[in-house]
Amino acid sequence: MPTPKPPVVLSFAAFDPTGGAGVQADILTIAALGAHPLSVLTGMTVQDTRGVEEMQPVDDDWVVDQARVLLEDITVQAFKIGVLGNVENVAAVAEVIADYPDIPVVFDPVIASGRGDPLADEEVLAAMSELLLPLTTVLTPNSLEARRLVQEEDDADDDMPLSECARFLVELGASHVLITGTHEQAPQVVNTLYGKHGVISTDAWERLPGSYHGSGCTLASAIAVMLARGMDVREAVQAAQRYTWETLAHAIRPGMGQAIPNRFYAHKI
Repeated sequence: MPTPKPPVVLSFAAFDPTGGAGVQADILTIAALGAHPLSVLTGMTVQDTRGVEEMQPVDDDWVVDQARVLLEDITVQAFKIGVLGNVENVAAVAEVIADYPDIPVVFDPVIASGRGDPLADEEVLAAMSELLLPLTTVLTPNSLEARRLVQEEDDADDDMPLSECARFLVELGASHVLITGTHEQAPQVVNTLYGKHGVISTDAWERLPGSYHGSGCTLASAIAVMLARGMDVREAVQAAQRYTWETLAHAIRPGMGQAIPNRFYAHKI
């Protein structure tokens, strides 16, 4: 009998040589969850587990061409979007996914590295809001990213209620917004899923010690896999959170900086 075809997830993301975040994180997560990863490279980075030194966005025509060739050959069940790097690449990705309105889109709006190295300026944030949010099924910002997406950098208010941020992001076009609480000062990490009518679900997780490189990529990619498998948004978000927490609880620390989620924690060699 032929092997059943796994669901296929296409990731738009930058190259991370540590394997902690970016396209490598997406590939590892998608594969670990039994789906088949496709990838479109949006940028190259010079980085280690401590932070990003440089980033070079891929030419936007190359981004479009990579995606078009793949999508003419292979049917995908979900898109995942990560670091884009410049306005041209935001527009390139939006151009492609707009042609596939029935395929769910999970967008992780990466603004900075875990160390705080900037990966998106105000023009890129504006382009994300205008071009990508209206195409997004699930937006997955952390609390810092949620506030930056709805405010100018000079006017950023660290105390702006996250429920208000979510309302703005839904008004900008995102169907659902999952705001994660890793950067909030609370004993637990509280993640809240919002829709057009407000809060859909809230999940609290034990706050693990240390810091992690690639947790957001892992969560967004896991949601994309769950949606590709046919789960509804609420089910997909809850299942992906459980998986991500376990990858962090079993994290490895190969370098001198942040720990890296162990996406294959359940697989013993």
